[in-house]
This record gives sequence, structure tokens and C-alpha cells, in this order.
Amino acid sequence: MWEDRFAAEEGFLFGRRPAAFLKENRWLMQGASSALCVADGEGRNGVWLAGQGLDVTSFDLSTTAVRRSQALAVEAGVKVSAHVSAWDDWDWSRAFDAVFGIFIQWMGPEPRKQQFATLSQAVRPGGRLVLHGYTPEQIALGTGGPPSAENMYTEEILTKAFPNWQIERLASYERDVQEGRGHSGRSALIDFVARRPV
Repeated sequence: MWEDRFAAEEGFLFGRRPAAFLKENRWLMQGASSALCVADGEGRNGVWLAGQGLDVTSFDLSTTAVRRSQALAVEAGVKVSAHVSAWDDWDWSRAFDAVFGIFIQWMGPEPRKQQFATLSQAVRPGGRLVLHGYTPEQIALGTGGPPSAENMYTEEILTKAFPNWQIERLASYERDVQEGRGHSGRSALIDFVARRPV
């Protein structure tokens, strides 16, 4: 599905600029030198993080998206180790200082448990997990994201999924989002930032 969706677009589906959440919370990178951007699409977030000095590794299922990510990195004058990979094929034994999952809500409740488990594994002890996505209220707004409310995050879902992690930011809010044709308009968002126990 994702390869078809990206390949059908002449330009960047979600734009070239990073999620506003990242730019507004630059402290997320403090103390980190390595980062993994999961399902990073066309690379707008990974490329921006590399521009802030992080050693960025990323992956996405779509060959077209990864090719655009690589081109965006060249254009920005930064290096990103971008890979074509399905979620289950990724080497989750590699640990990073920070792991970023931006709008990765294509899994329902049951498969999401394994998704969260693999994300946890990729964060080194004391490292940071950063999730940014939609709340169920997004369905009524219809400005991006999956069509199913059960795929969305709530504060309760995220806190229960990462027990004993030190939560540094947990916020649900609405704002206008203009990130390419894929995310456009009033949106119901949620941020979750937490440190893995040492």
C-alpha cells in the first residue's frame, strides 16, 4: 500500500519539512548522538535530525520513499543511513540513544503490542523514545492518518505500554498541521517522550 501511495505522488507526500513537534522540542536531542527513525517515509524527519548533528539511521517499507529520503539528505548536505525494510525484517538488536516514531499508526491494538516491544528494544538503557501521532479525535477531523480510531494513541495507551519509563513529555492537543498533502488541516495530536530505565 505505502509503495503505491508514494509512487503515485510526483512530489513529497508529507512535504520536505520535519514535523513541527520536532522543531519545537529541540531538547529531545540533548545527550544523544545516535538516532533511529522508524518508518521514516520520505525522510523529512530523519534528514532534519541529521542536520542537528545526530548520526541517523532510518528505514521504510517503500523503495520510492527511501529513494526520496536519500535525495533529500544529499540536498540538505547531511548523511542519513536510509534502508528499505519491513518492520519485521529490521534488525531490532541495534540500540540507539534516541528512537523516533512519527505518525506510525498503521497497526491495530494487538500488533501494536509487538511494535512497542521492538521500539523498546531499540532504545539503549537511559535512551529516549519519541512518539508523535494522532488521538482518536482525529477521525472526526479527517485531515490525515488511518481511518480507524483503534489505531490512534491515547495517554493511557502509551503510559501503560511503557511502564517504569521516565515520562518527559505527554501531551494531547489540537493544532493546524500543514505537512504536505498527507497531513493538512486541524489535527488532534499526541506527543510521548520517555526514557528507558537504566
